[in-house]
Amino acid sequence: MQAILFVGHGSRDSEGNDQVRQFIGNMRDRLDDSLLVETSFLEFELPNMYQGMDTCVNKGASHIVVIPIMLLPAGHSKIHIPTAIDAARKKYPQVQFTYGRPIGIHEETISILATRLSEIGEDIEKPAENSAVLLLGRGGSDPDANSDLYKMSRLFWEKTKYELVESAFMGVTNPLVNEGIERCIKLGAKRIVILPYFLFTGILIKRLEKMIGQFQTKYPGVEFKLAGYFGFHPKLETILMDRVQEALQDEVKMNCDTCQYRIDAMEHIHHSHDHGHSHDHDHGHSHDHDHGHHHDHDHKQNVGLPR
Repeated sequence: MQAILFVGHGSRDSEGNDQVRQFIGNMRDRLDDSLLVETSFLEFELPNMYQGMDTCVNKGASHIVVIPIMLLPAGHSKIHIPTAIDAARKKYPQVQFTYGRPIGIHEETISILATRLSEIGEDIEKPAENSAVLLLGRGGSDPDANSDLYKMSRLFWEKTKYELVESAFMGVTNPLVNEGIERCIKLGAKRIVILPYFLFTGILIKRLEKMIGQFQTKYPGVEFKLAGYFGFHPKLETILMDRVQEALQDEVKMNCDTCQYRIDAMEHIHHSHDHGHSHDHDHGHSHDHDHGHHHDHDHKQNVGLPR
């Protein structure tokens, strides 16, 4: 039997985790009835990925296709998920594992972004004068993922009539959202539409909602609007179905499952983290974000993947 194991990031916000489950539940009708479908999370929520693979095997799966529900390839999809699959292959040598791609750069994401703007009254074919779109990503320590957000900004600019489309991040790396707003204003924007490049709700989205009022107070001469995150958009189902079909047909174009550089990276991670002392120290930046680097949480909810 073949199984599809979807892997969400996981959030400290239960609503975000529930949305992941609901989204996969909605997708079930589009998948073949013969497929076993399970959902797991990398951190902050159970079942974790190891438990998800155990469940698939215990239910009789002989081939498990792992699909990351993640927008951009970064440390989790490049290192942590493949490492968990490596461990599962050793534990279950009789089971075949196939690792699919994250969402990545996909043309349908442009359609999703355009829909979210239209929902708040934006005319992407004839935007209001002096308008700017600020595409806002999570932010991380992986340069490839961060640069992919800039690529998405450029693609979105190419497909719409906005004169100004800028990029910013909620945390970890620069430019942060405040810097992105200041840049838009310096470039002449009188209207700034913040467009979250996020899949589902969570701590960061709810924090962003509160920040809009602060921006309006700080910049009284500028109009601010906040668009919705990806959420339950049917095009998101289409993208994930593409990733499932690629993996089932053994046509995954590129992932990090067999990447030789991942081994070196894992050795560095083990060296950096398996050093026999507490992680209660200052890394030089805030860990107050909904990402995979928060160390002050209940370990029973952590997937236990090396970081």
